[in-house]
Amino acid sequence: MEADWEFEVGGEGPVIEAHWPGFVDLRLNPDHAIQLPEAAGFPELAVALGKLNANVSPVWTSKCGVWTLSDPEMFDPDEFDAAKGSTAHTNGCYIDLLPKSIEQWPSPDMVADCGKAWCKQFRGVPQRCCRVDLIIRRAFITSGQFDLGVTAYLTACGEFATEANAVLRKATRPFADVLCSPSKIQ
Repeated sequence: MEADWEFEVGGEGPVIEAHWPGFVDLRLNPDHAIQLPEAAGFPELAVALGKLNANVSPVWTSKCGVWTLSDPEMFDPDEFDAAKGSTAHTNGCYIDLLPKSIEQWPSPDMVADCGKAWCKQFRGVPQRCCRVDLIIRRAFITSGQFDLGVTAYLTACGEFATEANAVLRKATRPFADVLCSPSKIQ
């Protein structure tokens, strides 16, 4: 599985809103993830969200979304460890991740270390035609205070829509497993 991370914390960049209107706190009941509209046709996302919001997870989620693209020129196959022509269809999801405690990611360096460690683990997953991009962003977790969070993008491609969908479904479990694996950094 290909993986990369970057900072996007300055200027007019997106900000993660932890408690946006419509927020469902899955930490209270991770099993409610299956009831989210985003998980209706993507039960693997519900399983991943349940795991990411469980008590043993180092993170919790505030928002997610799914998408489908059919533009073969949008992505370079090398970015997905995919054969030429395999990016005709692309499916993906994003999940906004926040630390269980503010002390967990007290500085940009700590979040970057975590992103690097996760990317190293993602690259060890033997899954082609998909990638993870971790974008470190400013986040509003507590009222009036900027903290840091991560928007994780999981994207999969295929020559056909069904193939891209199957790759995304297959990649979702190891994606959540890596994010929830024990680490000294987290």
